[in-house]
Amino acid sequence: MIGTDDIAAIVEEYDRLKLRIGMTASHSALDICDGAIEEGFPTVAYCKEGRHKTYANYFKTHRSSSGRVLRGMVDKAIVLNDFNDVLSEELQHEMRKRNVIYIPNRSFTSYSSIDDIEHRFHVPMFGSRNMLRMEERTEDQDYYWILEKAGLPYPDKIDSPEEIDCLVIVKLHHAQKKLERGFFTCASFQEYQQKSAALLSEGVIDQASLDGARIERYVIGPVFNLNFFYSPLAEEGERLELLGVDWRFESSLDGHVRLPAP
Repeated sequence: MIGTDDIAAIVEEYDRLKLRIGMTASHSALDICDGAIEEGFPTVAYCKEGRHKTYANYFKTHRSSSGRVLRGMVDKAIVLNDFNDVLSEELQHEMRKRNVIYIPNRSFTSYSSIDDIEHRFHVPMFGSRNMLRMEERTEDQDYYWILEKAGLPYPDKIDSPEEIDCLVIVKLHHAQKKLERGFFTCASFQEYQQKSAALLSEGVIDQASLDGARIERYVIGPVFNLNFFYSPLAEEGERLELLGVDWRFESSLDGHVRLPAP
């Protein structure tokens, strides 16, 4: 793990008046850019070729002669062959020269391995580098562990498929599209066997992921994400801020669930 002292030494070389906010240009990148611009920080989006126009063209920052933002939120878009190229020594050197503080959004830890981020990414990041693993359900101290420690409720876990006695959701990765989900629902062990066998034969899931899947009781209710921001630097008022609530649409799923049952 890259230590706090190592990062502190890098920050000491930064020009504090020329800090830039950098991020992997996917998922929540525009939210990050919007917030950074609002706080007065220039932004650098690290994009993948073919997926870069959102940042390089449509949300490109336009400023007045005095530097005031007229519209847009992405000051510089750097186009890469692959998102993982941000780990190259050359690009990390350029980030440090630009005084970049990197925001580790979910896409960063999806396209680059957490091992590499912990041990090879010598760029200051916002937040705690040693907490990134908690995003993964396969870790001992994952987000369920955090919820338990915080005393917050979460769906009951079903320890084995044979114990399924109600509607459950089986959580695992898609076999071909590793960043997508291969989730499915079932209400009995027999249905679990039927659905998992069909998904295995279609190549949607694989046996290793199925063996490590988390099975939990299906919770009926609204589907939304609560977006919070916590700042230990706030001197007055509540340090925890609710930024907004959103609903994430994934591929054609929303259209499918709106189909009439017959």
